Amino acid sequence: MLRDTLSAALLTGAALLALPLAAQIAPSAGEIAAYRGLHAAAQRGDVAAIGQLAASKPALAARDAHGRTPLHVATFARQRDAIRALIRAGADTAALDHDRYDAVTIAAVADDEETLRVLLELGASGKLVTSRYDGTALIAAAHLGHDGVVRQLIAAGAPLDHVNNLHWTALIEAVVLGDGKARHQAVVAALLKAGASTALADRDGKTPLQLAKGRGYAEIVQMLERAGAK
Repeated sequence: MLRDTLSAALLTGAALLALPLAAQIAPSAGEIAAYRGLHAAAQRGDVAAIGQLAASKPALAARDAHGRTPLHVATFARQRDAIRALIRAGADTAALDHDRYDAVTIAAVADDEETLRVLLELGASGKLVTSRYDGTALIAAAHLGHDGVVRQLIAAGAPLDHVNNLHWTALIEAVVLGDGKARHQAVVAALLKAGASTALADRDGKTPLQLAKGRGYAEIVQMLERAGAK
């Protein structure tokens, strides 16, 4: 199984960077062309049609072949007015597609701060366990260096120290899957300021500080040491 065989030591940097993205699949051009009803309205941002079609509650929960609801589709398409209309009509913001992504994690991975802001303002949660890695939107955003998204999720109460099935926290992912540069430094700074644990270690017992030293990320090492990391 993936959780039993995957380790940083066995993966190339490119493979590591692909991990959280491998499962997230946006609608293809063919799927979009085939959409009908509320999925089609969500994709094109047709608020008037959503208002008519969303009167049917089953339509709000309808799924395409990948398990995407109209809300997932609107999030991938960055149709924020459609997102507002769908949620106000009763769309389930916690719905997961077949790859276990919710709308918040979709927006987080896309570095789509404005869509994320709309979702959170309308009651979507940043606390859900999502993806095949049993992670969170915060972990995915930290991995990718999406510092603005990370700050939004922290403010929304995302769990700082959730450990996914790779045995990594958001702080660890920002180090082991990051590039050590400005945006990942900003992610580490935000997590440390919020109180993320520097003591939680990976499956091999290595702490964020040890991992940062091993990668030669001097600036991140300094931040962690200033925060009292060991």
